[in-house]
Amino acid sequence: MNLEQMEYIIQVAKTGSLTSAAKHAHVTLSAISQSISALETELGVRLFTRSRGSGAVPTAEGQAIINRAHEVLAKVNELREEAESFSNTLSGTLTIATIPGPMHLLVDVVARFKKEYPQVKIEIFEKGPQEILKDIEHSKIDIGLIVLTEGVMEKRRDLAFERLLEGRMVAGVHKNSPLSREKSITPEKLVHQTFVLYDDDQIREFVTDFIAVYGGIDILFISNNTQAIHNAVNEGLALTIGLDYSFKNNPSCGNEDLVIVPLELSTRSEPIYYGWVLPKGKHSSHIATRFITKLKFEL
Repeated sequence: MNLEQMEYIIQVAKTGSLTSAAKHAHVTLSAISQSISALETELGVRLFTRSRGSGAVPTAEGQAIINRAHEVLAKVNELREEAESFSNTLSGTLTIATIPGPMHLLVDVVARFKKEYPQVKIEIFEKGPQEILKDIEHSKIDIGLIVLTEGVMEKRRDLAFERLLEGRMVAGVHKNSPLSREKSITPEKLVHQTFVLYDDDQIREFVTDFIAVYGGIDILFISNNTQAIHNAVNEGLALTIGLDYSFKNNPSCGNEDLVIVPLELSTRSEPIYYGWVLPKGKHSSHIATRFITKLKFEL
């Protein structure tokens, strides 16, 4: 029995096809078939039921072995990364996807991480939460940074979510707006205001709740360009709403024209968290673990 055979049976179970598994492993169909047959002989267990119609389907015993193979390979990866951690050199690629709002919070952390580990190549993408979850599930990214509420976390028991920041909804208004002098803003005070809104789940939920109670809402535009939204507020064209940490240390908010005021929302009392997410049971790479540790410390 060897690691290569474990990788083969995992890939066959994943694709349901010896041919697809052989292409993925860049070996011949004969090589992968013989390797799996040799493993079945060694273990004395039939791992797959093979047919032209249904392809290769794990037997009950085979599925149990495949599950164990997943665990073994995960431990082998941990062992390799642990050995790498004893070296002064950390190298490889770190791929991060985040919702756009808090992107500015990552810049300094990434810069300092890169200074400590210059041989790590870092890629950061701005994406929506559903796209991030999809990329995580398909192992296209190492770290997914999204926003979740307690309610959503309760429903998504398949996800492991670690909180980095707790956020509250706030309004961003021009300094000359009467609302800038308020200690907090109730929804009633927003009825006749013009909005520029960021295109995201929490904002859409706010708008839906607002319309349900107060009727229509005057929206100048909706965009995923945070600079355009802040420019509209800075010019006194509209106000915006968002999570407080989206404005924190944001260079585009670093002027005296934009004032942040807390919102009083009786319809949403639960906090909203920004954090990193993984499918439960999935092992993070050593580089990703190092970065998350630094991110938690910096934020």
